[in-house]
Amino acid sequence: MNSKVILLVEDNPDDVKLTQRALKKNNILNEVVVVQDGVEALDYLFGTGAYQGRDTNIKPQVVLLDLKMPRMDGLEALHRIRADERTSLLPVVILTTSSEDKDKIESYKLGANSYIRKPVDFDQFTVAVQQLGLYWLVLNEAP
Repeated sequence: MNSKVILLVEDNPDDVKLTQRALKKNNILNEVVVVQDGVEALDYLFGTGAYQGRDTNIKPQVVLLDLKMPRMDGLEALHRIRADERTSLLPVVILTTSSEDKDKIESYKLGANSYIRKPVDFDQFTVAVQQLGLYWLVLNEAP
């Protein structure tokens, strides 16, 4: 049985730990693959670079994508994910601290499925992760 993998694209180690802790607190025990930027995310999704040879038929259930990252930011990664037939329908949730309208608008224009601003407060973040997990890992039916 394939577990529902979550691909977390996040360069801040504190935010990675916070997200993992919130997932665990909500009994979301799915495997979480963590990559640090858009380049690594694309390598994982397409089986290139450090992920050469990975079975790319096994896709994450959802991609949690930060926007502000080194090398390749989230918007460019989202653009490339949507441009490739193999990943064009993959659920991508923007998970960012940015509340700028231009980031929200551009994310949706590029095909983001959802845009969630990370709450600074851990309890609020835990509730957001619980709702995110319930929807994307339990309720949503992928194509």
